[in-house]
Amino acid sequence: MGQKKEHSNLIKEHLKKRGITQTWLAKELGMSFSITNAYVCNRKQPNLTTIFKVADLLEISPKELVK
Repeated sequence: MGQKKEHSNLIKEHLKKRGITQTWLAKELGMSFSITNAYVCNRKQPNLTTIFKVADLLEISPKELVK
């Protein structure tokens, strides 16, 4: 569970740093806000493909989202 919390905090942290909303991220990923919010709030883990998409959109290395 600790690892999931880190994922959540890392996605949320990067969104805040860039001033990006979860709504924007959801649209860019082609997912519902509900699913994106579940990733950010640690109710659900994104799959590897989604992690790569999020990293690409945030212009960071996927490694920065998986510690």
